[in-house]
Amino acid sequence: MPETRRVLDADGLATLKELALLGALDGEEKLSCSALAERLGASTQTASRRLQQLDELGCVERDIVSDGQWVQITSDGERRLQTEYADYRRLFEQDASVSLTGVVTSGMGEGRHYITLPGYMAQFRELLGYEPFAGTFNIDLTEESIRRRAHLGAIDPVVIEGWEDDERTYGPAYCYPATVVADDRYEPAHVIAPERTHHGDDHLEVIAPDRLRDTLELQDGDEVTVDVEQR
Repeated sequence: MPETRRVLDADGLATLKELALLGALDGEEKLSCSALAERLGASTQTASRRLQQLDELGCVERDIVSDGQWVQITSDGERRLQTEYADYRRLFEQDASVSLTGVVTSGMGEGRHYITLPGYMAQFRELLGYEPFAGTFNIDLTEESIRRRAHLGAIDPVVIEGWEDDERTYGPAYCYPATVVADDRYEPAHVIAPERTHHGDDHLEVIAPDRLRDTLELQDGDEVTVDVEQR
């Protein structure tokens, strides 16, 4: 049977937050289970068990020594904190927004094929109000923007529903209203995040009515910023 991915529960998330407040997000932090237990208002045994669970989930890395342990939050642990942060932004911030910066790069050519499929194109016209250029505008994000990308969770996307034809099923995609900024500003545009993608969090795809490379006179390696905001 396939392995079931364990869920980070509320106690684990609270422990992860305390570790971040102690500095484990920026690098290795030395601590004892008793000190962590005091911050959590729990027993030393409970603190030790939660650390072990976070380790097993891949949220932290630990190096146990004679007088305590060195703990550092992993990239997966940071993403979980970022997701929680995005949820709170949705609750308390009326005007959610995020700016993502990177450099223009060439895509793999898949965008051209999927953007033009009739099941997607009809929804783009209806829900976005335009027919996208046949292809995506691709950006490799900076390290800082990779971290900020999780803030997209605070913004309600336009949902492009999945569909199927006689040959296969196509998954949904989520479109976030955006302005592309280089020497000039361009809108309307949308960051598109397909549910199924070969790209990682370091890569951003944007769709727009025009070929953005031509309109903004951009080439591979040019820096660009994408401002995403609730509309």
